[in-house]
Amino acid sequence: MEKAKISASQLFILMVLFELGTTLLLPIAMDAKQDSWLAILLGTVFSFVLFLVYNKLYSYYPDILPTEYMQKILGKAVGSVLAFLYIFYFIYNVARVLRDIGEMLLTFAYPDTPLFIANALLILVIIYTVRKGIEVIARSGEIFFIIMYILAITGFILIVCSGLIDITNLQPVLEEGIFPPLKVVFTQILYFPFSEAIVFTMILPYLKNPKKAKVTMLCASGLAGINLTIAMLINISVLGVDLTERSQFPLLSTIQSIQVANFLERLDVFFMIALVTGGFFKISVLLYAAVIGTANLFKIKSSSRLSYPIGLMILFMSMTISSNFQEHIHEGLGIEMFVLYIPLSAIIPPLLLLVAFLKNRKDHKQ
Repeated sequence: MEKAKISASQLFILMVLFELGTTLLLPIAMDAKQDSWLAILLGTVFSFVLFLVYNKLYSYYPDILPTEYMQKILGKAVGSVLAFLYIFYFIYNVARVLRDIGEMLLTFAYPDTPLFIANALLILVIIYTVRKGIEVIARSGEIFFIIMYILAITGFILIVCSGLIDITNLQPVLEEGIFPPLKVVFTQILYFPFSEAIVFTMILPYLKNPKKAKVTMLCASGLAGINLTIAMLINISVLGVDLTERSQFPLLSTIQSIQVANFLERLDVFFMIALVTGGFFKISVLLYAAVIGTANLFKIKSSSRLSYPIGLMILFMSMTISSNFQEHIHEGLGIEMFVLYIPLSAIIPPLLLLVAFLKNRKDHKQ
């Protein structure tokens, strides 16, 4: 492990930026139609259970990385294979997020720029940041967290002043009952974006005060969930359900609708700054987890040396992961959800916790 420590407030900021990340970019929970905001809110509440599981595992092994305590819980062979699967999951997730940001930049800002160039420029900056360590990532987060919320508050005020919000687009509430939102919670929202924060189990050992981990994680998830709920309420109020569902980037479409006093308009740059910032920290945390996890698993002393080879692998993976953006979204919300997200974030951690509990109980009795 790197000899570094971060504060509870820095962990909180990183988690909020991570969970907002590219989630603001996409039309999530739209299977619940006008109740999608409610599905996100319910998903936030249910995500607390997952975070309590992650925190309990951390409390058993506060000084070592998950790639190491998996081997203690399941044995050397099985634990190493499982640790490798999580590292692959982090790397694959980085490639997906990088592709999201690259596609957004090309669609609305640089249509004549090759996707490879946009992705390469972003990943090179992130590799440099990751090489500097978790403290640098956390300190950068403190600065950009303020910028993100200034942009968010400004955008909200401008949308209200533009008179774009139509509350009737949110009606009728629970037209088909509570079941559709709950179905979306347990098939989508609980895993994307909330369970993606399992990557922070790789960051928790760097926390200065381990006792603050639980409260910090729950508060960060709560704030991120509230922000996503507000964003979805605004999207549906402005665009309506059909347009929000059809739009590749509904929040961008909402911001493009802003027109105040016939001169203040075309504020796409606000959206792009916020999304690139969120994506930057999401990729940085995932890449850092992949780097230190690989170094820990394969006993490599200098983890920073792995930043460039893993980063370049991610760059090429982001280009070959799918042939177009529609296929990319389909894989993320469909295939990947059931193959990677659900098993690795919602099924395996509780099983690990159960085995760890039984082992610690046995050791305590002895």
